[in-house]
Amino acid sequence: MKIELKEIPVQDIVGYRKHLRECQGFFDKDEEGVYGMDGRLNIRPIYQREFIYKDQQKDAVIETIRRDFPLNVFYFVENKDGSYEVLDGQQRLISIGQYVASVFQVNWGDSNGLYFHNLKDDQQDQILNYKLMVYFCEGNDSEKLNWFRTINIAGEKLTDQELRNAIYSGPWVSNAKRYFSKTGCAAYQIAGDYLMGTAIRQDYLETAIKWISNDEIQDYMSLNQHNENAEELWKYFVKVIEWVESIFTKPRSAMKGVPFGLLYNKYKNLQYNPTEVEAEIEQLMMDEYVQYKKGIYSYIFTRDERELKLRLFSDKQKMETYEKQKGVCPHCKEHFEIEAMEGDHITPWVDGGCTVSENCQMLCVKCNREKGSK
Repeated sequence: MKIELKEIPVQDIVGYRKHLRECQGFFDKDEEGVYGMDGRLNIRPIYQREFIYKDQQKDAVIETIRRDFPLNVFYFVENKDGSYEVLDGQQRLISIGQYVASVFQVNWGDSNGLYFHNLKDDQQDQILNYKLMVYFCEGNDSEKLNWFRTINIAGEKLTDQELRNAIYSGPWVSNAKRYFSKTGCAAYQIAGDYLMGTAIRQDYLETAIKWISNDEIQDYMSLNQHNENAEELWKYFVKVIEWVESIFTKPRSAMKGVPFGLLYNKYKNLQYNPTEVEAEIEQLMMDEYVQYKKGIYSYIFTRDERELKLRLFSDKQKMETYEKQKGVCPHCKEHFEIEAMEGDHITPWVDGGCTVSENCQMLCVKCNREKGSK
């Protein structure tokens, strides 16, 4: 990993021309990206998140420069073609570029609400000559990803998926973002009721890749990095949602965040009766012993009661039962300390057994594991 520290004047980033009163080196193309250094610096690649600094944060960046205080260091990564991408500091750079381009105004000393073009020449020069401390790095994907995670410790932290997007940038990520990473994107339109997080923080994209790759996100992105489009991912995602809606006929808030893609991968070839499924869901939703309603949707496929986080016997119930049994496991007839035993339903919950003292028995760990739900 090669890392080199350089001082870069703001003028080199924005390319401001006083006689034209405009930035010729800074280009803000909204959702298509933001560029500096005459297009050689990709400040916000289209695979990264949209600009999220608030007015107060933008003002603070300009105030820091105005007072000649040091900004935190910036991190650029060099591409094979000699261009650069911003690994850390994109929002500070956008704040600087937008101010010099007179997109917003800030208070300047005793003057309120001044755009950059309203400043005196010496005030403009002070900003344009301000030196940014920039680390330039070269390295392979793994080195850059580890380095990126290390430096991402302050400010508006990047999510894990934003980190991956930066490392595996290319046509595939750019195309995938059009489906999964924009406000009101296609993924939100068809599956907003099932997805956690937000599109612009890459939560939807991360979920889709996690599903299709069975949680091998980095491997999948590495494999597809240079593909021209993300059609495979999008078509897969659509199939998952169609499968979900063919089985679950009534939408509920508890469906948000269920790992439907992982369930689809394992159970897509099995047949389910939507009417019967809905009847079971209604029953489970009303069951006071089911503590985790979201887990009902996974339980429909796995039949694993742990998905439901069933109400457990209280410590008082277990102690009373332990004393009645005199510490003896009724299955293996061995004596155990209470810490080595677990509360078990005599009549299993699946057969209608309730979590009440009369239905409690204390089994040793081994016997309880062997018994399961039998």
